[in-house]
Amino acid sequence: MLSSCGEGTVDPQGSVAESGLGEASADTLAVGSVSPTEDAADAGGGANKLTFPQMNAVRSARQYLEMSGFSRAGLIQQLSSDAGDGYSVEDATVAVDSLGADWNQNAARSAQEYLEMMGFSCQGLVEQLSSDFGDRYTSEQAQYGARQAGVC
Repeated sequence: MLSSCGEGTVDPQGSVAESGLGEASADTLAVGSVSPTEDAADAGGGANKLTFPQMNAVRSARQYLEMSGFSRAGLIQQLSSDAGDGYSVEDATVAVDSLGADWNQNAARSAQEYLEMMGFSCQGLVEQLSSDFGDRYTSEQAQYGARQAGVC
C-alpha cells in the first residue's frame, strides 16, 4: 500500500500519462517527456522512479513552464522556495531535471517576454537573464536568449 506522504514511488513511464501529465509539446513548453534523464536517475540513487512529491513537483514545474520561461536554477528555486511551492530542493531538482527542458529555448522565451514589457540593450538583457536577482540563466543561455530575441 502506498502512503500519501510521498513514501511510494511512481514509474514515470507508466503512470505519468494516467495522471494527466502526458507529453508536452516542445514548441509550447520547451520541455521533453516526463521520463527521468540520467541526471534525475542518478539523483534518485539510480532508480528510474519518482516519488509522489517529485511527481507533484513535475506537475508544478510543467505548469510554471506553460506560463513563462524559466531557467533551471530559477525553476528549482521557485519550486523549493517557502514563498513558492515549498518542495524540498532535492525533490525540485529531480523533478526539473526529469523534464528534459530546453533551457536555451526558455531563455529565448524569457528574453522575448522582457522585450514585450520594456526596452533593453543587449548587455542589459543578458544581465537580467543571467543575474542571481533576475532569471538565473547561465551566461551562455542568456546570450542565446538575447540573440534569439534580436537584441544582440
